[in-house]
Formats: sequence, C-alpha cells, structure tokens
Amino acid sequence: MTALDLSSPVAVVGAGTMGQGIAQVALVAGHPVRLHDTVPGRAREAAGAIGARLDRLVEKGRLTAAARDAARGRLEPAGSLAGLAGCALVVEAVVERLDAKQELFRALEDVVDDDCLLATNTSSLSVTAVGGALRVPGRFVGLHFFNPAPLLPLVEVVSGFATDVSSATRAYETARAWGKTPVACADTPGFLVNRIARPFYAEAFAVYEAQGADPATIDAVLRESGGFRMGAFELTDLIGQDVNESVTRSVWRSFFQDPRFTPSLAQRRLVESGRLGRKSGQGWYDYRDGAERPAPHTAEPARPPAYVVAEGGLGPAGALLGMAREAGIEVREEDEDKRTRLVLPGGGQLALADGQTSVEFRDVVYFDLALDYRTATRVALSASQDTSPRTLAEATGLFQALGKKVSVIGDVPGMIVARTVARIIDLAHEAVAKGVATEEDVDTAMRLGVNYPLGPFAWDRKLGRDWAYALLDDLHLRDPCGRYAPSLALYRHAHASDQREDSPS
Repeated sequence: MTALDLSSPVAVVGAGTMGQGIAQVALVAGHPVRLHDTVPGRAREAAGAIGARLDRLVEKGRLTAAARDAARGRLEPAGSLAGLAGCALVVEAVVERLDAKQELFRALEDVVDDDCLLATNTSSLSVTAVGGALRVPGRFVGLHFFNPAPLLPLVEVVSGFATDVSSATRAYETARAWGKTPVACADTPGFLVNRIARPFYAEAFAVYEAQGADPATIDAVLRESGGFRMGAFELTDLIGQDVNESVTRSVWRSFFQDPRFTPSLAQRRLVESGRLGRKSGQGWYDYRDGAERPAPHTAEPARPPAYVVAEGGLGPAGALLGMAREAGIEVREEDEDKRTRLVLPGGGQLALADGQTSVEFRDVVYFDLALDYRTATRVALSASQDTSPRTLAEATGLFQALGKKVSVIGDVPGMIVARTVARIIDLAHEAVAKGVATEEDVDTAMRLGVNYPLGPFAWDRKLGRDWAYALLDDLHLRDPCGRYAPSLALYRHAHASDQREDSPS
C-alpha cells in the first residue's frame, strides 16, 4: 500500500492551531486541501492565516513564490461537511471529547466514500473508542502530529483494535511522503511519547516533593548533567501545567491507576491555584515583569583530594578515572572486590547513584548519572546527615577539579537523572514487549517527539544490560509503593545472556 496520490484531496476538520498546521503540511506537500470548522467563518480565517505563514516561508527562502501561489490555489475553505465529499483522507483536529469526535466521524461516513481514510489527531483518547461507532472501522487510524505540525517531524501512526493493516500502512506512507518521520504504534494510553515520557516529569516532581532539591536545581541537573534540552519544571511551565497534568491523569486512569503513572500532588495544587505556567504568568517559576529566575544550588569551591582509590571500573562513569588523572589527581586502582566506587583520602566513599541511600552506609556520597561526564557542566551529589563534612568536601572538590559545577541534593535514592533514565528505559522495554512499537520506533519517537538526547534503548545500550533493572530493584525495595517495581520485560532483558546454555545445569 502506497501513499495517497498528490492529486487526492485531503480534508482537515477543525481550524484551530493544530488543524491549520496539519492543513499546511498537506498543502505544502502538494495536495488539494479542504478546511472545515463548525464555527461559521473560522475556516476562511484559518485559510488566511495559513496564507500568511506561507508568505513568511517565502521571505525566509524556504518556499518559492510560485510554490506558495500554487499552494494557495489548492486551499479551499469548506462551509459544511458536505464540501468534503470526494476526499481521500480526512484528518480531525477538534476538541478532545470522545462524544464530539464520534459524532463527527459518524456524520463524515454519510459524506465520504467507503475507501476514504479517516484519521484522528487525538493525543489522549483511545483511537479504538473514537472509531468504535463507525460503519467501516477498518479505515480509521490515529495520525498524531506534534505542535507546531509544520515544524516538528514526528507523527505517531496509531492502529486501533479494528484498524486494517492496509489503512495504517497508507497513513504511514502518506505521512512520510509529506516529509514527516512516522512511527507505528498500537492503541495504548499515551501512545508512545506521552506514555514513555511520564517519568521525566514524575521523577522530577517526586524529588521536589521529597524536599530533595528545588525546581531550579533539578532542572539544571537534568539539562547540564542529563543532556535534556529543558528541565521538567520549565518544560511543564511551557506546555501549561493544566495540559501536562491532564495528560498524566488521563494515562494514569487509562492504565487503571497503575502506580507507575501516579500524578503529582504538587502539580495538582499548582493547577488548582491557577499557576499554569508561562501563559498565566506564574507556574513553577515566576514570569511576571521584573521577576528573577531562581538560580540552582551550586556548592562553594572546595579543595580537591590529592588522590582517589578506584575499586572497580565505575561502570557507566568510567570516564571519570581518566579525567581525574588529566586534572592531576592520582588514581590508585584496586580490583580486589570489584565494587564500583572511589575511596577518598578521608576514608569516605564516592559511588554512582544505584537506587540505594547514603544513610544506609557509614560514609558515602552518591553522584548522579551524566549523559557524558566529559561534556557535562554540572554534577549532583547526594549525602545524608551522617555523611562526614570532609567526605562531602572531598567529593565536591573532585568534581570541581574536573570542571564541573556541583549541586548537593538530599539523600534521594536514584538521585535525579539516574532514576529518570531508568524508569524511561523500563517503560520502553515494556511497551516493546507488549507489541506497542519496535525499539527503533520508540527511540525515534522519544528523540523527535520530546527532544531526548538519546532514545531509551540507546541509553540502555550505553549503560549496560542490567543497569536500569538493578537501580529500580533497589529503589523498589526502599519505596515499595509499586512505582519503581521493574517490569517483567526489563527483568527478562536484564537477566538474558548473550551466551545461553542448552539446558539447565
């Protein structure tokens, strides 16, 4: 099954921001486009807005004047659904209400031919449920564009329970022909991006609720150590706290209140107070005139240790040994017990976040995961009330000698980046094991949909087969609410061997 022919008319129902964006994508690709909205005159206004955006593309050199004029000639506002007769594809981008979408598609079936592909752009509703009342449900599919549709490349092509393979394939190939990067996924709550991204927000909020660190510090660590483009607090302020919390709550309810998707009470209070983020002037941060952005906690300069003793190779943080030597710090290596830690001159230990807490041990400072310890500009340290000041000072001085800013947070198991990445990896493995999508499509979706520095499976390969499982298993032992229980899929992945025996010994 191939993409729709460019001569085939495409219709978009709903002339809001998303509908206009989808219409522009189809229009620039070369299709005749009909735009309809239930509000009289709105489709014509939207057509004018699209024309203005095409003008700007010409001004920026991204579109020729001839192509713009041709596109304008192919755009037609439709005053009623009857004007959509003969279209080969209708994409809906109306209000996120199941009844409204079902009513629309039932009406469309009376207008379009039986071979017309019908698609919903829903981000939170079940594709199966939206198409469940249709006379020909096999031609119904989800086409989830990301806002702004003309700029963001990702499109989730969602197959409902009744969607024909041929319909999903045609939708996929059409999205690709439009210059998008489609990923195929089954109809699951949140699809791919909104399902697997939940821990990025949830774990940041959990660290905050546990008084482990303030929003500015958590955001800085996610950006400067984790390599994420934005921190969770600033990103949800941009999205809108009400919108982000609504998606989280929808996924949680759809998974029958699975504790892994539990919404944040702190975020709920923020929404209840009307602090919705940038659009209201206040959210986690204050955006009103004259307001100053709070600075992340950064430790005062400390003297670096003269030497460290490396017991084991530090696993994913192994690059620190070479960096320490380059900084003039002697590294003495001992492999007697194979534990991955550094022993500091004062006798204290420095270890990579592993899901345990500092208070469990005599004198231990944990440090957080980094995407790349050489390029990271900040590293978080975690200590308990029992950690000696000397050990914390030596740990701080060590990372400062490596050119890093240091943020000291509370005794939070798994810290910030490590627990977030581990949970994202877990949800990704579970999604693939349940047939939601392929590993490749999951990684593509998370890189393009939410700009993650690595996809979950790329992270997993970088960190090691059992890293995420071991961290979550330790976290689950310390917080057995179910939120951190590793999935069966991750368990199987962690315990699988590249060299399997033919039979049990």
